[in-house]
Amino acid sequence: MVSEERSGRADGVLEQRILDAALTMIARWGVAKTTVADVAKEARCGRATVYRRFPGGKDELFAVLGRREVDRFFAATVAQIDAATDLEDALVAAVTSTSRVAADHDALRFVLRHEPEVVLPYLGFAALDRLFAVAAASVGPHLARFVGLEAGPWAAEWVGRMVLSYLFNPAPGVDLADPNDARALVHRFLVPALAPATRPVAETGTQTHTPPTLVPALQGS
Repeated sequence: MVSEERSGRADGVLEQRILDAALTMIARWGVAKTTVADVAKEARCGRATVYRRFPGGKDELFAVLGRREVDRFFAATVAQIDAATDLEDALVAAVTSTSRVAADHDALRFVLRHEPEVVLPYLGFAALDRLFAVAAASVGPHLARFVGLEAGPWAAEWVGRMVLSYLFNPAPGVDLADPNDARALVHRFLVPALAPATRPVAETGTQTHTPPTLVPALQGS
């Protein structure tokens, strides 16, 4: 049993080393030019080792890498949201965290700059819907304490849409990785849209949340 656990940990370490090597190579050469041999050399292992871990070769390796990076992306965002004490701070944290991760991600920046065709298939309506569904499921529950359970996933999706929009169509003079710029945008558009409308419940003295709407906030811009 102990030997199996050690073997499992060793396999996990090796897999992460290979994924890290793939990330380094993409940041250096891009997706198209990176080969399994390049990744193996960077990871200090043989090509056969890479294929044993990723039988589907380069396609499977990059798919697993993509899922890992998305998980890391959401984990960093959630950590910032959980540290916030009110809705505006939570939204600012979410926006700045995601923007910083995107801005500091060398591989992503290389692909966006030199290989946008690699990203385009993931920007179709169906693909984006899947991405936003993951964002809603991963981040939504952490926003629910500010906007209610029903609106949490909705809030996460709108944060994702806004950041993605600015990532691909940056506005002059607006840097969402800057807390001041992010707060100005959040305060003007997201807080009015996401702050839950509440109504008292006479029987219990508690409040219930009604789903927010983005329309009034946008109409007032």
